[in-house]
Amino acid sequence: CKAGLALNPGTGVEDIDYLLDMVDLVCVMTVNPGFGGQKFIHSQIEKVKKLRAMIGDRPIHIEIDGGVTPETAPLVVDAGADVLVAGSAVFKGGSVDNPAPYGENIRAIRTAATHLQAA
Repeated sequence: CKAGLALNPGTGVEDIDYLLDMVDLVCVMTVNPGFGGQKFIHSQIEKVKKLRAMIGDRPIHIEIDGGVTPETAPLVVDAGADVLVAGSAVFKGGSVDNPAPYGENIRAIRTAATHLQAA
């Protein structure tokens, strides 16, 4: 069993400092929870950077949930995230009868997110 925390966009990273030694993952919500397809909140990139600095060398993952697309994935990975949750961007353009776009969308996000590691 692993432990995790989720931070809404309005919650500061300072609020969880005392909990970091007890968790395996911190999920940074980059949209306000409630429904899919929302726009990515760019101010959360700075939150991810601060969180990565606070974590230091502890084995804690930073997960991003909300608005993950090929455009936003490299921004959050560069800031220190290592787990990305994508919903609407994966299912865009596909259907039960035409599932091929799902794989293409996943590959586009993965390629965008990993370009930094190859550079």
